[in-house]
Amino acid sequence: MASEEFMKCLQYAAQKHSTQRRKDPQSTPYVNHVINVSTILAVEAGITDEGVLMAALLHDVVEDTDATFGDVEKLFGTEVSTLVRAVTDDKSLEKEERKRLQIENASKTPRKGKLIKLADKLDNLRDLQVHTPQGWTEERREEYFVWAKQVVDNMRGTNAVLEAKLDEIFRDRNLL
Repeated sequence: MASEEFMKCLQYAAQKHSTQRRKDPQSTPYVNHVINVSTILAVEAGITDEGVLMAALLHDVVEDTDATFGDVEKLFGTEVSTLVRAVTDDKSLEKEERKRLQIENASKTPRKGKLIKLADKLDNLRDLQVHTPQGWTEERREEYFVWAKQVVDNMRGTNAVLEAKLDEIFRDRNLL
């Protein structure tokens, strides 16, 4: 059964992402993505650590909304805030630099952060298998698969279940 703290976290993520949409043809609510990431961890990877599951719900909240790390820490504690910080890109940097740093820093990310990153990549790649995001070329879509594999390769040994599911996708794209 979900704890009161987890439900407050879910509600906070839903509030913060309430006006955002994914770039798929249906413009699905963005909050579906963060819920998917947490669900992948709990259901598919068997993760029961509530701090990890809560940080998964909040993994984009500082990067993509007006929330701050201070807000996350005040509401959900140091452990969750530290995990969110570990998986948050610095939006002041150019996109290509952020992508480069994700590859470079993936191996240095704490294990719990790697779990979130793996589940995040898995959800994003599952979406990309089905849809090319609005405004993306087919080439950009293919480049994302290649880049995601580079990030994942630097987190190998974190979770065999998630890595096997990601490898299925990479195999389908002839990247393995």
